[in-house]
Amino acid sequence: MSENTKHMARAAVLLMITVILSRILGYGREVALYTAFGQNYMTDAYRAAFSIPDFIYMLLVGGALSAALIPVFSAYIATGRDEEGWRSASIVLNYTLVTLIILIVVAYLNTRPLINILVPGIPEPYNSLAVHLTHIMFVQTFFMALNGLAMGVLNSHHHFFAPALGSLLYNVAIIGVGLALVDQLGIAAFSYGVVLGAVVNFLVQIPALRRVGMKYYFCFDYRDEGFKQIMMLMIPVLAGLGAVQLSLFVTQNLASGLAPGTVSALALAQRVMNLPLGIFAVSIGVAIFPTLTALSARGEMEMFKRSSSLGIRAVFLLTIPASLGLIAIGDPLIRLLFEQGEFTSNAVLVTNEALRYYCLGMFAYSALQVLNRSFYALKDTISPVLAAMITIAFNILLSLKLVGTMGHVGLALSYSLAGILSLIFLLIILRWKLGKIGISKIVKSFTISLGASLLMFISVREVTAYFFNLLAFSNKINLLIGVSIGAISGVIVYGMIVYLFKLEESELVLGMLRKKLRSAA
Repeated sequence: MSENTKHMARAAVLLMITVILSRILGYGREVALYTAFGQNYMTDAYRAAFSIPDFIYMLLVGGALSAALIPVFSAYIATGRDEEGWRSASIVLNYTLVTLIILIVVAYLNTRPLINILVPGIPEPYNSLAVHLTHIMFVQTFFMALNGLAMGVLNSHHHFFAPALGSLLYNVAIIGVGLALVDQLGIAAFSYGVVLGAVVNFLVQIPALRRVGMKYYFCFDYRDEGFKQIMMLMIPVLAGLGAVQLSLFVTQNLASGLAPGTVSALALAQRVMNLPLGIFAVSIGVAIFPTLTALSARGEMEMFKRSSSLGIRAVFLLTIPASLGLIAIGDPLIRLLFEQGEFTSNAVLVTNEALRYYCLGMFAYSALQVLNRSFYALKDTISPVLAAMITIAFNILLSLKLVGTMGHVGLALSYSLAGILSLIFLLIILRWKLGKIGISKIVKSFTISLGASLLMFISVREVTAYFFNLLAFSNKINLLIGVSIGAISGVIVYGMIVYLFKLEESELVLGMLRKKLRSAA
């Protein structure tokens, strides 16, 4: 295993552990919310309240800036030009905050008409509730922007712990404030928790920024070379993210016209689907990005292609079985986690129906976490944008066609098919740009993972059904034991099958696990 691969593996392990903890806390947050309020127009309003603040954040920081800042800033670091990098990053920060404040003010003054467009099916007084909660969320947007910039700088220095810790504390704050103030403030308590979580998320990264030698310049020199590079990379990404958000808004608009709670059901199903995606794909993508950027800056393209291909194959190895596993145990898992309080059996059914169709595209969206970053590391933000715009147009058209016949599951299916189309498109473009990138290895890995996952799926379904027939404890205990045994049996079956093929990516994953076990011993 090369030094680059070892470094990526160590970073990915750290991120996976912290993401797992963060996701556990995130599900605690969802359990607290849905137990108290269920799936209805109130939780639909809460979900809708994230739309405008998240759009502003993703447009300026969460997607566009991270895609542009890390390649340029990492290139400065890789070539020993740290001072220039800090100056360029400061200029970007200054312009970003000014633009952010302007957008927040404009959105604040026009929140009601925007909410009417986004979720026209939500009746009063829930529409007014969505407006009120959105106003609270705007404070979160400012601090999340600072958090996103800090994370980009730290990741460029291969520092991943502080941002990961911040995400843990973010969820802790939401749960703590939500539960403490729910009787006094109702569902708004969770919105105030989001604000506090965003503040804490940023503050915890300040010591790490100081350790990497952070320097700030109060400067707005638009002629700065690094600033111009970042802006040139950002512009196409902004266009792509605008298209992505349009797709999400269309889905939300269509879902709001279905049964009460549909917006919440789709959001929850996507959150469950995002659990393995976040643990495995995002962790690998974030860990690999600075390495890919440095390799590209030094012109080491063969190692670049190998690292990119290995990252995609490792993601397939982990997320294909996860998707089929979720399909196999989705119903008992959702009942175990959420069926209590105001979260009814009907909510379980609707959420699980959406989850099945979301899982069909999990492997594609997981691979895109690595593939998009490969393009960004090459300072090519146009190709991912073209792919996004084509597939999003496809997603919108398909959603409009399927929602009438398939309802909410049609929206989930459209999302999955769009992701698969985007993956195929970008693989073809990367092959065209770089030459041979190991497509045959990627296809082989995908085929082996899929075949092993199908056998695992059968095993999980049979084992889970068998134990549910035997168990005679309380409902929650039965669900916990059945889901746990089913998941463990799936891991064993899948692991045994894949191990026989001695894949390079399986050796990488095993190496990561061995290192972690040795460090824990």
